Amino acid sequence: MIEARTRAWWRATLALCLGSFLVFINLYAPQPLLPGLKETYAVSTLGVSLLMSVSTLSLAIALLVFGPLSDAIGREAIMRITLLLAGGCSLALAFAPTFESLLVLRLVQGFVLGGLPAVAIAWMGDEFEKPALLSAVGLYIGANSLGGISGRIVGGAAAEVGGPTAAFLAVGVMTLIGCVVFWRLLPNSRAFTPQRFELRKAAADLLGHLRTPVLLAAYCLGGINFLIFINQYSYITFRLADEPYQLAASGLGLIFLTYLGGTFGSMISGRLAGRFSPAACMMMGVIILMLGTAITLADSLVLIIVGLSVNAFGFFLAHSLASSWIGRYAQGARGSASALYLVFYYVGASLGGFWLEPFWRWAGWPGVSVGSWLLLSITLMIAFGLWRFERRQTVSCISD
Repeated sequence: MIEARTRAWWRATLALCLGSFLVFINLYAPQPLLPGLKETYAVSTLGVSLLMSVSTLSLAIALLVFGPLSDAIGREAIMRITLLLAGGCSLALAFAPTFESLLVLRLVQGFVLGGLPAVAIAWMGDEFEKPALLSAVGLYIGANSLGGISGRIVGGAAAEVGGPTAAFLAVGVMTLIGCVVFWRLLPNSRAFTPQRFELRKAAADLLGHLRTPVLLAAYCLGGINFLIFINQYSYITFRLADEPYQLAASGLGLIFLTYLGGTFGSMISGRLAGRFSPAACMMMGVIILMLGTAITLADSLVLIIVGLSVNAFGFFLAHSLASSWIGRYAQGARGSASALYLVFYYVGASLGGFWLEPFWRWAGWPGVSVGSWLLLSITLMIAFGLWRFERRQTVSCISD
């Protein structure tokens, strides 16, 4: 087992962070382009948002395939091959002739992007000692946010120069170069024990995870939080592209620098969880996310940016700890357990537009905030329930 802070730990963690970075560059590059694509193709806000929704939905479906499959055939090949295919999809997107073809390619790309997220945390669970796992997961999820930032900035900046074609070409080339480094850095598994793939057993594993209350609660918390967080960014681009802000694609891309608050939240999540508790920090993350949403109601662009940064910190703090919670409490079949968390996570993202669109039509951004608070109050109650479970576990251990 790989120990924390050793050379092997740093190499493996760096490889997985790079892979995560590349996945999320590809997934989120179109987001700052949405207002422009809406005008170009004369579609509604909900219609153009499908470019994000179809990819996150197909990614969620892919997790159900790659997670159980990785328990049978191993994890490295899945991560390497799907990452390469994702870069190829970005290059193909650059030459898509119609909006419908964009949607189809994003659907395919979302599926292959699911390969690495489906198995990366399970790979760490196999190879790392438990103290090493918590820190590695925090850094890995921090790389998620950096990839999300970079994809939107690169996409927005390239679109200013050469339109969406340039944006997708830039992301595709970056991904293919990154794949070469990823393949060289990622070490081969030493602790993985293959299990014969059986559809009935895979389904039984998934049902077993769903029937475990402490896992199901974490799945729902991650999925609902992400439903709100990621779709708030889609609707804030429509708000900021309109008067009085009228930001161009490059300016909208820079808005996603607020994800750096999430990078910081992920990186300190392990330290905070050690001082307080994972569930207490999940509650803290949800409360911070609700507070950040309130700040974004201000008219000042500076305060909107502050609010988005606060949102990112709170969301990624809760997300990092919910992810590691699965690794701690899953009993066997960790690949499918981690994949199931991400299924909830990305299904939430794909449904967020349908939840928030009526609030947007009703009252614009204040309506989106109301819709956000309604669901965040549910995840706050879920986190409180996990905190009570932790306390009972602690009391039980002391009594024993």
